[in-house]
Amino acid sequence: MIWVNEQIDPCGIIHSCIACRDQQQANACHESFETNLSEEQKAQGWVARMRTVSSWEEVPVNALKLD
Repeated sequence: MIWVNEQIDPCGIIHSCIACRDQQQANACHESFETNLSEEQKAQGWVARMRTVSSWEEVPVNALKLD
């Protein structure tokens, strides 16, 4: 299983993306992404999302991939 963390703007564009196989690392990354969104960004509709995929082919091309 691969965890994918993304910061997504209100238009659905991914601005930051980190993918890894380590769940603890993924949770820490998600917390960081969530914390780094300002209140203004959150009000505008920015989100920090964590999801899982089964293969590296499902990870967005622009992602930092940690294995």
